Amino acid sequence: MAKYLIKGNYVGEGIAGLMTEGGTSRRAAAQAALDSVGGSLECMYFAFGDTDIYAVCDIPDDASAAAISLLINSSGVIQLSLTPLLTVEDLDAAAQKTPSYSPPGS
Repeated sequence: MAKYLIKGNYVGEGIAGLMTEGGTSRRAAAQAALDSVGGSLECMYFAFGDTDIYAVCDIPDDASAAAISLLINSSGVIQLSLTPLLTVEDLDAAAQKTPSYSPPGS
């Protein structure tokens, strides 16, 4: 199962809903959405600044991750992005590969 970083910003009615329902209800909703695709929520934090929410989750595959992103973003009350996370071992494996590339104009 792959790990993903979720970053989100509440907009419009989402902010009002968050103020009414609180953070624990949003964590439960995120866990339920992840459960529905066979995933799980590792942690979730609210923050100050240009991002309202950070979470780390496990999702079985990219199609399931895309489905979660589409579902939540289609609500119109939160703008969500998902970033795949690599382990240090994943990075070690990537560093051992030798891809070929020709930059433009070369």
